[in-house]
Amino acid sequence: MASPNTNLATPVSPPSTSTIPVQDSEQPDGSSGSRTFPSRSSSRGGGRQGESSGQDQPTENLVGNLFKSRDAPSFFGSSYFGPQAAAKIIQAPAPELSSGLSSKPQAGSTHSFREENGPFSQIWDLLGLLPRKKSTVDRLTECFLNELNWAIDAVQPNSFKAKYENFWSRKFGFDDFATIDLRWLALLFIVLAYGVLLDCPRPRNREVQREVYDTSQRFYWAARRAIVIAPTFYGESTDLVRAGVLVTRYLIYTRRVPESWLTTSFAMRMAQAQGMHIDGERWRLPRKETETRRRLWSNLYMLDKTIALALGRPFAIVDQQCLVKQASNVWLDDLDDEEAASVPEAPLSEPTASVFSRLAHELAVVVGKIQERCFGLFTVSYETVLTLDKEIDTWKGRLPPYFELEDPDVSKDDRHPFLPWQRLHLHSMYNFARVTLHRPFLLRQSITNRYKHSHDVCIASACADLDMGLKMFNQPLNDRLKWSLGPHNLFNSALVLGIIAVRDPHSRRSQAILEDLSAYCEMQRNDVWLNEFALAEVKIVELCVKKSRQSHPPPANTLVPLALASASPSRRFSQPVDRPPVMETQPQLPVESPDFDPLMAGLGLPYSTTSAQMTWDDPGFFLPESGDLSQWEHVINTLMHDQSSI
Repeated sequence: MASPNTNLATPVSPPSTSTIPVQDSEQPDGSSGSRTFPSRSSSRGGGRQGESSGQDQPTENLVGNLFKSRDAPSFFGSSYFGPQAAAKIIQAPAPELSSGLSSKPQAGSTHSFREENGPFSQIWDLLGLLPRKKSTVDRLTECFLNELNWAIDAVQPNSFKAKYENFWSRKFGFDDFATIDLRWLALLFIVLAYGVLLDCPRPRNREVQREVYDTSQRFYWAARRAIVIAPTFYGESTDLVRAGVLVTRYLIYTRRVPESWLTTSFAMRMAQAQGMHIDGERWRLPRKETETRRRLWSNLYMLDKTIALALGRPFAIVDQQCLVKQASNVWLDDLDDEEAASVPEAPLSEPTASVFSRLAHELAVVVGKIQERCFGLFTVSYETVLTLDKEIDTWKGRLPPYFELEDPDVSKDDRHPFLPWQRLHLHSMYNFARVTLHRPFLLRQSITNRYKHSHDVCIASACADLDMGLKMFNQPLNDRLKWSLGPHNLFNSALVLGIIAVRDPHSRRSQAILEDLSAYCEMQRNDVWLNEFALAEVKIVELCVKKSRQSHPPPANTLVPLALASASPSRRFSQPVDRPPVMETQPQLPVESPDFDPLMAGLGLPYSTTSAQMTWDDPGFFLPESGDLSQWEHVINTLMHDQSSI
């Protein structure tokens, strides 16, 4: 038997021919043993020059190695020099590292597993959280695979079912903990958490809903426990990464976005530990596994960038440390390695589920730039904002017809049922990126109306996102889950529109906004799935509506006429002699005054808006937590300060 710590692969530049078949990490446990990836010697770092071939490329950039450690491929960079690297240099077997599990069965292991307060008692506790009837687990997993999995590309059904059968075929009389893969068990628990929700999409009343939600939460917390415990016994695996992604999406659905920032970072670390930030072609992996890793990394990359921007916290993935390619427009999950190697890539006119991963990854790159350039430690220029906005427009212009934002082609939706949900995800992500990019300039003053573009963008994207939410709100939970697991729940377009209505409460547009916001709040209040986090956001929107409707129109002589904002420069300076002064309570401000703002004048607001240009206009300011109602009330009152003080 080979050593458990074996050099698996050294990354190379992608060959022009087909990749070399290697071990598939998605195989069920038991199929991997002494098999190793075909390795290639290198002369880097004092290593010996091994077998040379015509494929050697002297200009290639070696970034590290994949070593098999604790039953999993483990990535180590070029700076690493430990027992595996030393063994590779001297061409000797690497020393065996403890995996936390004894490879030999010991007498009385069952007894200690169940009753002692050792590490294995945690496994027994987790098994006790599973439903007693296997038929119940079967039903919940089938609900997830049939209702949701195909829409969000969460797990590989064939691999998941193979490990599922292996888990239930173990000998219960012995309860051998060595046969239980905690990495996959974590994935099973979070699948059950979704399955419980999908199994009862329309509860009869709130009591039934509360019972369903509490059961889902128990499975969710079991998944969190298994994710934390699993690295103690095993190396990293794609199952842990998938479990981390599903846990992150679950938190997004429940509006616990700050927690999701932590879980996506954990999933990212697990992915990097397996070398997913280096493209599979450089590891000479089979094409099927390479495409799977690309899609999984793209989903993780999108979550990392969008959640970080939504919270104003640093993202975890650094592009300069990644060598990845975007997913190809091909679907290989149902094929074996030999068949997958010869499948040609389809054109964008014939979509597969992989197209979404590519497009979402491209937009996530721009989202990362927005976070880095506009919400960093230094002041950003408005030209930078416009440049990034053009990048978003460029991404929009490259969308295929079936994903376009205006009048998309829906003729392929019946043949590809995943398209409508992926379209909603991309549109929500687009609206999220634009609103967040332009939000600091939404209420900023300018004598030349230079921020009007930001104002229009925020209005348009927030209205489009709210419209999507209102249309989807009456759908059953199994449909709502298909799109609410994405960027839609990372920001609340209703809050943005509420702020606009508070700042401009008397315009005709604001009255229409208030009507939609009232309908939104009523629908949320009547929703049986409303939790405390969503309720906190509803209370803030209701506060905006209340403040806007309580605001009394200021006297006419305190307002700048609407014509002044749109008048030509010659008319703006000319005023009839017999016309009374526009403002009696304060001096008439000329257009040259830095306090004059045509945009605010066109909105029907007084001049003196400098006091309200507070934290909202600060690029480093992010919206308060939805649960902090007092802070939100302070923000809203500050925005209304000018109107209440006149």
